Amino acid sequence: MSFALGVLVVVVGLVVSVALHEIGHMVPAKRFGVLVPMYSVGFGPVLWQRTWRGTTYALRAVLLGGYVRIVGMFAPARPGTRTTNRRGRPTLAQEARLASAEEVPEGQEAHAFHRLSAPRKAVVMASGPAMNLLICVVLLAVAMMGIGLATPSTTLQQVTTTVTTSAGDVEGPAEEAGIEAGDRILSWDGTATPSWQDLRDAIGASDGSAVPVVVERAGSEVDLTVTPVRNAQGEWAAGIVAGVEYVRTGPGAVVSTTWQMFTGTASVVVRLPQAVWDVGRSLFTSQERDPNGVVSVVGVGRVAGEITQAGDAAGASGTRQTAVALLALLASLNMALFVFNLIPLPPLDGGHVAGAVYEGVRRTWARLRGAPDPGPADTARMMPLTYAVGGLLVAMTVLLVAADIVDPVRLF
Repeated sequence: MSFALGVLVVVVGLVVSVALHEIGHMVPAKRFGVLVPMYSVGFGPVLWQRTWRGTTYALRAVLLGGYVRIVGMFAPARPGTRTTNRRGRPTLAQEARLASAEEVPEGQEAHAFHRLSAPRKAVVMASGPAMNLLICVVLLAVAMMGIGLATPSTTLQQVTTTVTTSAGDVEGPAEEAGIEAGDRILSWDGTATPSWQDLRDAIGASDGSAVPVVVERAGSEVDLTVTPVRNAQGEWAAGIVAGVEYVRTGPGAVVSTTWQMFTGTASVVVRLPQAVWDVGRSLFTSQERDPNGVVSVVGVGRVAGEITQAGDAAGASGTRQTAVALLALLASLNMALFVFNLIPLPPLDGGHVAGAVYEGVRRTWARLRGAPDPGPADTARMMPLTYAVGGLLVAMTVLLVAADIVDPVRLF
């Protein structure tokens, strides 16, 4: 049941994220006067719909995404533009132009998307990914500033009975000294230990001799003496296990984490072709799959399920940690949507933004030279590239889903 709950959280979170992404496109488009006849969450048969202020809002049966229909995306062909192929049939670009023109109601041509200025086109197309970035920041803020991050604590979770050394198991120094689970270590060998790292450093500075330790137990300070031993790894150890406390961070930490998530995601996108190739090779050969490689939505759902299972096994203490982990997972998904959609290739939003930037540069250059306005960019000419990129995206999705079913990445 806990596994299914994790999957459900990801599915609902992803549907909501995509729905808000499309709202990011719709709101500025309508504000700029563009006709937006349809906003849909999901695909397939309509479960519910309502028309309000010229837009039909629909909820459909297959909740695998959503879309917003913005009319007049492509401008008519400029005079002299080739519109037929060698067989006399309309080119892909011309078919796109004609379909775009058919969407615009008679007398509403001024409200077509291609009539917008280049900056407004860029705003409409960039606002979808920007919404995902906003969602990412909000989720991280809830996790880090609201719930808090799990941090090792000097209030001990466990005192081990034995410590493994190179000579074998010996009695745990902390247990031998009378330290108990639940004690909070205040100082070690005269050094205050306000954090777990301070305590580790103090233990690491030992020389094997007995040291005074002060612990807080039931509101009172208790003086004890501990003699650390070297464990099998050659490190000084006392046989104690840190507790966990949740520390709320400030806005600065959220900004820093968002930037780290952005740069990490961008680096993955840059090496995406190689990463997908590696997944394909592991799927069809005996090569082990990279645990840090790319995954599909199926893989993300599996990870979420394993997170909730682990939290369930930890009992009440794992609930907060599970919530933080799921929020961070959804935040990373939205960051991925933000970065991936900004790739400057159609049909991704970044491809439309690139077209708007090209149009703006060309019009500005014409104005500076005193030349006639060249008009909107003929982005319909990118339709062959759009189909090619779309085909690659479908193939990549199928490959990753197959890999996540046959050879999934596991957390545990």
